[in-house]
Amino acid sequence: MNATPDSESMPVPPVLPSDSETFQRLAAGRERIGTELGRVIVGQREVIDQILIALFAGGHCLITGAPGLAKTLLVKSIASIFDLRFQRIQFTPDLMPADITGTEILQTVGDERRLHFIRGPVFAQILLADEINRTPPKTQAALLEAMQEHQVTAAGVRYPLEEPFFVLATQNPIEMEGTYPLPEAQLDRFMFNVVIDYLPAADEAEVVARTTSGSAPALQALYSGADVLRFHEFVRKVPIDAALVRYAVDLAAASRPRQPGTPDFVNETVSWGAGTRAAQFLVLGAKARALLAGRTHVTIDDLKILALPVLRHRILLNYRADAQGLKVDDIVRRLLEAVRSPVAG
Repeated sequence: MNATPDSESMPVPPVLPSDSETFQRLAAGRERIGTELGRVIVGQREVIDQILIALFAGGHCLITGAPGLAKTLLVKSIASIFDLRFQRIQFTPDLMPADITGTEILQTVGDERRLHFIRGPVFAQILLADEINRTPPKTQAALLEAMQEHQVTAAGVRYPLEEPFFVLATQNPIEMEGTYPLPEAQLDRFMFNVVIDYLPAADEAEVVARTTSGSAPALQALYSGADVLRFHEFVRKVPIDAALVRYAVDLAAASRPRQPGTPDFVNETVSWGAGTRAAQFLVLGAKARALLAGRTHVTIDDLKILALPVLRHRILLNYRADAQGLKVDDIVRRLLEAVRSPVAG
């Protein structure tokens, strides 16, 4: 068995005095946020962790789950805890790009008539794009510039979005009629594809009891937008061993069919694999996860645990995988077994 870098074999880098307060706030954040969210959200700890990691790393999330699993409530609650301005867009087949980004209207000011830009709901800090795959590609693409550049361009004028800016998009995996699958270019902009599953029976019973016996409590704001931006900077300062960076790159590269060194099962079942952005998000996510766990260094487990949410929407399976009943998660798990872990140095 190969030795792997972990919390015991790797030296723990010191926290700079100027960053110690930020580190303490981040390390304590998971429990504080979990306690506050627990007032309205039951269970779903892994889902909450993944969304928090994305927020602290500055990434967008695609949330996949059946109706009625509190996706909207979860996103709105997180916006309240971080005191971020929240907007929700219900994506429908007749939604137009201007309904998202905004539009210019003609206004009369004195003796002059001028075009005035009316900002759309994308001008928020947390944008919930509800059922994003129900709207045509042209409207889906209206979000691309906002997600990548954090700005909107209208009539040649650039309008910056307020920072921090996050898109959390939901999609329903069980209804395919009347939907428009997201193009690969847009899927790649999402840091994670977070899957929400049904709760265990005991947790579901608690949800029913809570939601039928009174109104939901108001949540306390624990952080601010300025705090989130400081967290973004601090996450990028977390050191990571070069061998772990190479492992993230090798994991993404191994998902690409017909490349040197690609495993045979990938060549047989995969049409398209993950790009460089997958490795970038693996490393950033691992850094954020380490801080939330109270560590100032990354371990191999941080990367492996985040492989599923990072890779599952970046790998496209072929007809052979469908015939064998394979899912993307199955391929990612096999990749984790096939790609050699780095040796501690």
